[in-house]
Amino acid sequence: MTVAKLVTVTPTETWQGLDWQRMQANVYRLQRRIYQASQRNDVRAVHSLQRLLLRSYSARNLAVRQVTQENQGRKTAGIDGVKEVAPSQRLAMVAALKPLPQQAQAVRRVYIPKANGEKRPLGIPTMFDRAAQALVKLALEPEWEAKFEANSYGFRPGRSAQDALQAIHTALSKKSKYVLDADIEACFDRIDHAALLAKLKSIPSIQSLVHKWLKAGIFEKGRIFASKSGTPQGGVISPLLANIALHGMESQIQKGYPTRNAPRIIRYADDFVILHPNLKQLQQAKTAVEMWLAEIGLNLKAAKTRIAHTLNEHEGEAAGFDFLGFTVRQFAVSKYQRKTGFKTIIQPSKKSVDKHMAKVDEWLKAQQNGAQHALLRTLNPRIKGWTRYFSHHSSKRTFQRMDSLLYHKLQAWAHRRHYNKSKGWCYRRYWQMRRGRMRFSDGLLTLVHYSDTLIRRHIKVRGTKSPFDGDWLYWATRLGRDPLLPKRITTLLKRQHGKCHHCGLLFVKEDLMEVHHHDGDRNNNRYDNLRLLHRHCHDSTHRNNVQQTAVAATS
Repeated sequence: MTVAKLVTVTPTETWQGLDWQRMQANVYRLQRRIYQASQRNDVRAVHSLQRLLLRSYSARNLAVRQVTQENQGRKTAGIDGVKEVAPSQRLAMVAALKPLPQQAQAVRRVYIPKANGEKRPLGIPTMFDRAAQALVKLALEPEWEAKFEANSYGFRPGRSAQDALQAIHTALSKKSKYVLDADIEACFDRIDHAALLAKLKSIPSIQSLVHKWLKAGIFEKGRIFASKSGTPQGGVISPLLANIALHGMESQIQKGYPTRNAPRIIRYADDFVILHPNLKQLQQAKTAVEMWLAEIGLNLKAAKTRIAHTLNEHEGEAAGFDFLGFTVRQFAVSKYQRKTGFKTIIQPSKKSVDKHMAKVDEWLKAQQNGAQHALLRTLNPRIKGWTRYFSHHSSKRTFQRMDSLLYHKLQAWAHRRHYNKSKGWCYRRYWQMRRGRMRFSDGLLTLVHYSDTLIRRHIKVRGTKSPFDGDWLYWATRLGRDPLLPKRITTLLKRQHGKCHHCGLLFVKEDLMEVHHHDGDRNNNRYDNLRLLHRHCHDSTHRNNVQQTAVAATS
């Protein structure tokens, strides 16, 4: 079904007038019941509640809102060419989702560049298929959150890369270990459909529709190609399906081991590491993983799979390993410093630093003839975002070194602009005294230094906890300490007790949050003028303000 066909449906209410707070509470109540039923292995109750959620008017509205208003890639069109969906069409789409459709259209193949120079294929579904996928995900996710293993961190609500790295740090706290640093080759593209569906074991309507999504085909260069394996990246439900396919890897390699001596596996999506102090045991774990992956149509990528040691060189392989942009390595120290005789350091990898500095060169080149203010507006948010990701480990020295590198790059940028002037003149032109030191500034904006970011240790998510368990105090507290959120956001979260100022609902990690200026003055950034809102609540607030202004102008 296409969005164009949905225009014929006449809505009886307005999209803006829906009670989103009540709807979100209704859906969460059902999801929590699904989670609890799955925890006690009550399959009949899980399936009954999933059917109820799929028919729920609240769930259908939330699914449509997610794909048409909230998703970052909502303006990327599928084969139907639809990027924008009007409010009346959204309501028509909600009506069309009952009953759950049993047809799927092909996905549009697009490519995005990867860090290694290769291209990652994405499959973009149509807007209606995205809404159906979002609805099915609302029903499936709480069931599987109750089943997923504790050391799986990628593409899961309430978990992040920082949790995976902290789990590695904990696993290495008492012993140096051998490590299998592995990557699954083309994971999303090669998952065996039959194996995935056999593991899914859902109700017939979901099972049938997931099968059709997997087999819908790929539209590329004017032709539709059959999709024989894989879950196309770009779909709303694809990350969840990939996690379902990879579920069981941890229990497989730990089978037959006592708890204390079992290999430790930490997985983030399709990247994982296995740790064990005994080399022979680690090699056996590698064999077990390869056999287990073969059952679902996958294999390890030889070029990115290596066995190393966290403290010493091993068979020509340098000590340590790279994972999620960090280098993890142990260094020998005196027994008087630490009883273990080593310390574990996790810091930004050389590849991550080099990649970021190459981006800095591109931004400087793009602004070579632009104003200094424009360059500062380009650099500052990107520096803040990069350091925020790396600021929860041993990154202080790296940040200081990057400040020095950036200083020299900015000097070269200034000298190229004024090649007939001395370096001293360029320095006085572009650097000013700020906060007691000379900084790159135009008087209005000042360059953010990497080392301005404080190093704060991240607290790992507890065990197998999930946002569907109802422990709002725990999850609201964690959100206020989220390593990837800006300080302004976390401060507002604490001031508002974790709730949206507009709708009063508690924020969760997956929510898109925006800062609203209460008096309309974007330059007034005092906290008493700022409100933290959901993105859709922010849009609604501004729309209401525009309408009120128009009414006032005509009266």
